[in-house]
Amino acid sequence: MIEVKCFATLSGYAPPGGQIDLPAGQDVAQLIKKLGIPEEEVKIVFVNGKKATLDTKLKDKDRVGIFPAVGGG
Repeated sequence: MIEVKCFATLSGYAPPGGQIDLPAGQDVAQLIKKLGIPEEEVKIVFVNGKKATLDTKLKDKDRVGIFPAVGGG
């Protein structure tokens, strides 16, 4: 099980209960695809509190935070 938090405009993609079951060896890109998030909408990803890339491999009990690009003026 992976704990997932989606922030701001991506919050609607968060899995029910904030957790998702992924097969071993999956990476962040595969998680994003499984959640249905368009990859171009993802700006920053953290895994266990550290900045990660789309090819970062995930393991059981990882905590993933997914953030969109933030606009403002």
